Amino acid sequence: MKAQYRRCTLALVLLLAACNQNANHMQVMGTLEWDRIELIAETAEPIVEIRVREGDQVQAGQVVLRQETSRYQAQLDEAEAARAQAAARLAELKRGPRSERIAEARAKLAGTESVLDARNKDLERIRALVAKKLISTQDLDRAHADRDSALATRDAARAELEELVAGTTAEELKQAQDALARAEASLRATKVTLERLTIVAPRAGRIDALPYKLGERPSPGAVVAVMLGGEAPYARVYVPETLRVQISPGRLAEVHLDGTKQAFAARVRMVSQEPTFTPYFALTERDRSRLSYVAEITLTGPEASGLPAGVPVRVTFPGLTTP
Repeated sequence: MKAQYRRCTLALVLLLAACNQNANHMQVMGTLEWDRIELIAETAEPIVEIRVREGDQVQAGQVVLRQETSRYQAQLDEAEAARAQAAARLAELKRGPRSERIAEARAKLAGTESVLDARNKDLERIRALVAKKLISTQDLDRAHADRDSALATRDAARAELEELVAGTTAEELKQAQDALARAEASLRATKVTLERLTIVAPRAGRIDALPYKLGERPSPGAVVAVMLGGEAPYARVYVPETLRVQISPGRLAEVHLDGTKQAFAARVRMVSQEPTFTPYFALTERDRSRLSYVAEITLTGPEASGLPAGVPVRVTFPGLTTP
């Protein structure tokens, strides 16, 4: 009788040990997390409008807050004017000189040739008078200078007319095209900066924190809003190496939270390829020296949307076989 009792007791102990071993290997531990998204200010302009409050649900593209735009709007107006000027100059060069300018240049050349002809006649007359010693050689030098000045003016007028008749050179056209490209690039950059003064949600989620108040001036790169992205949180857990082969993206799971008996439906979305040292809370003391793999398991039910971050969780995998 005593031998039979001892055999029953031993069997019960072995059964409980097996159950405990299965429990240790069939579940993983971790914490509940949300995708944290930090929205930053790119300029030091003051905040003039805040459209959300902490805890609000927002959609992708929804405006969170706005910064002062007057300074960059002025820069945008200036960039648009520079672009218009460069475009007009390029169009002018492509069209070539107007007939009115060519006619004006012809008339200017004719006038300079008349002046040059008069200066040549004056020079000949003064040269004859100097030969007769009726005037001094200084008058002859002055006449030479006047004639040379008139000749230079005539040559400049002729070159200007020839340039207008020949039209725009390839070099001038290329310079005008480059100037227009620079003006357009400056305009685009200013538009981007102006648009980024309006801070929008990059994806759907919940506003977790608004560090700045209306009227405050954040420094460039400062976080002006913190979002918890996505429609539901995920469990960040540590998978022991004995279970790594059986857990892959897409596998169904159940997430259990401290303080509630409800099991939340979930699905594995990622398992790391490289192992990491197991944190103290992930496995039993006997297994702490083992390596484990970080996994992210998304809660799929709508009831999980209000769960907080940082809560300890225990994840089980239905249908997982014992290693």
